[in-house]
Parts: sequence; structure tokens; C-alpha cells
Amino acid sequence: MSRRAIIIVLDSVGIGEMPDAGDYGDLGSHTLGNIADFRGGLHLPHLQKLGLGNIEQIMGVPAIHQPEGCYGKMAEKSVGKDTTTGHWEMAGVILERALPTFPYGFPKDFIQRYESAIGREVLGNEVASGTEIIQRLGEEHVKTGKPIVYTSADSVFQVAAHEEVLPLSELMRICQIARDMLTDEMQVGRVIARPFLGTVGTYYRTPNRHDFAMLPPHKILLESVQERGLEVCAVGKNKGYLCRTGCN
Repeated sequence: MSRRAIIIVLDSVGIGEMPDAGDYGDLGSHTLGNIADFRGGLHLPHLQKLGLGNIEQIMGVPAIHQPEGCYGKMAEKSVGKDTTTGHWEMAGVILERALPTFPYGFPKDFIQRYESAIGREVLGNEVASGTEIIQRLGEEHVKTGKPIVYTSADSVFQVAAHEEVLPLSELMRICQIARDMLTDEMQVGRVIARPFLGTVGTYYRTPNRHDFAMLPPHKILLESVQERGLEVCAVGKNKGYLCRTGCN
């Protein structure tokens, strides 16, 4: 009998709102269903065979009589809705209090201490779309060398910088400083380095993004698997969200 289990996380394939969706402005959310409706139906034969259409109605993915897989729909138990919270829960960590978010930007006194720690002033400190804010503040950043700081609906502290103005090594250095400051002080879920390139009006993000996650607060499932003498491999962002904890 095989002793192998594979967990695949499909990002942005939500299948309905949670009971607390209204707390986050997400009433009516149903990523998969809404995309299917917009596109006039989806063709997902492999997921259909496994039972996707038996979970609920999705245009173009009808239910079948005998699915090849077990199927179901789960809801998070943790308080909060961001990426870190979801990955932690899959690994056995249930949060009773949501990771903090900053709808009005980070406190001024923290930003001042952060600027002192990295030896640079920053731009932004607001909730913003990452692609929009580099178009709006990119030129000033290039002229001054001041990194762009912003956040989102998630518990994140994001730092954007042009790779020809702040080399990747410098961007990673100032992001690590932010991670160190935000772990004990505010317990922000992730610090994200967001490098970009281009010129005024055509700035674009590069693939050199790096997430500095917070360590899970206690032992996780992957560590328990390792203790049973089994190898654990992780590919992609999930190992970053778990800080490689429990991975060979």
C-alpha cells in the first residue's frame, strides 16, 4: 500500500462565501461560479470526474452519477481570511483571533522607526493595488530611492522597489528588517518584497517576489508526518507561508 499523500492547493478557486463574508466585504463571493457564469460555462473534465459538479451547481460542470473521487466543501474554522490563515489551518493551526490588518496604513510611529532602521524614508503607507501604486509612485521612487510601502485587505506589509534603484539584495535586507520588527510587535502575517522594472507609465512587477512569513505558533501537521519517518516535500508558495517548517 502506498504511503504517499499529495495535497494540491488551487489558488483563487473559491466555491462560495463563508458565514462571516460580510465582515470582509465579500458577500456573494463565489470565484469559481462567478467565472463560470461570466464565461458562459467552464470545461473542467478532470475535476468533474472527481466530483466538482456534485458539490454545487457550476455552469458547464454538471454533476455525474459516480464520481471517481470523494468530494466535499469545507469551511475555515479560524478567524480571519488571509492566505497565511488558510495555509496554517490546513497544517493544523486554528487562529482564534484574526491576524491584524491596516485599512488606514501602518501607525506613523512604526513607520518612523522602520525608516530609521533601514536608513531611508518611504513612500505610500496606504492600502493599494500593487500594480496601481507602482504606476502612481514609481517615478518618485526612482528619483528619490525611497521604497514604496503599502498593504491590502490581508495581514501584509509590502515593499516595492525598482530593481535598478534598489538592488534585490537591498530590498530583501529592508524586508527582513520589517519582518523582524513586525513579528513580535504586531504579528503581521507576511512581509512581501515586490520588485519591479520599467519606465514611467510602463512599470511592471518582476518574478523576483519573496514572501517573509511568520513562523506558525506551534507544531504543525508536516512536523508530525516527519516524526513518523516520512519525507515531506513542498513546492511553491506554500512552503514559504509555513516558513519551510516540517519540510525536508
